Amino acid sequence: MQHHLRQRLNRHARECWPRVEAVTARFRTGFAYVAAGLPGEESLPLCRLRFIGMLHTWGFALYLASTDSYREDILPSGLPTGSPEEALDCAGELYLNAFAPVIRVIFEERDRRIVARLAVGRTAVAESTNVKPRARARLIAIARRFNAPVTILRFNPDATDLLQQYTERGRADLTAADVGAYAAIMARDAGADRLRSEGATTVHDVPGRREATTPAEAAAHFSFA
Repeated sequence: MQHHLRQRLNRHARECWPRVEAVTARFRTGFAYVAAGLPGEESLPLCRLRFIGMLHTWGFALYLASTDSYREDILPSGLPTGSPEEALDCAGELYLNAFAPVIRVIFEERDRRIVARLAVGRTAVAESTNVKPRARARLIAIARRFNAPVTILRFNPDATDLLQQYTERGRADLTAADVGAYAAIMARDAGADRLRSEGATTVHDVPGRREATTPAEAAAHFSFA
């Protein structure tokens, strides 16, 4: 069982998380403590898997850097159990794309505040890029946990608009090729139909330059209770 789990995690990491040199799993009393080895970095804890009697389905707990502990959590499917690959992707989206400890704590605090608001029936707003499906999956899963509707505000500039904004801002941390790549991802993975299929209740397109709308005018279209 231990060998099988390590094989699956490392095979998936090679396909989906190329930055990871190796995934390790330390076993103790029915739990597997999963960590990722990054180039030039110490091993990074990701999650804890709980063996429930099946090789393909494990209980999931997310590592919390702020308390150096593990918290029982839900996967993007909305369930507290799933495949090892689902668990690796869920934890990886939080920690491997943003592996600096301070950023990790920020993500944890964001999730905690969203859960606290939804738990008492209040609206929660998550402002983040969320271009890729994996980035959206965790937020949608939290909403499902509380049967909360998901409203997505979708920015849909074309590549020309994005390149113009990139030029105006004079950013040195991106290239025109990076901007073009993000535009392609948005066109492929962030269409309204795709967002609804992932669990969005409502999708609104935010007007912009194409509609000759200023940011202030666009903001006036929306309100949050």
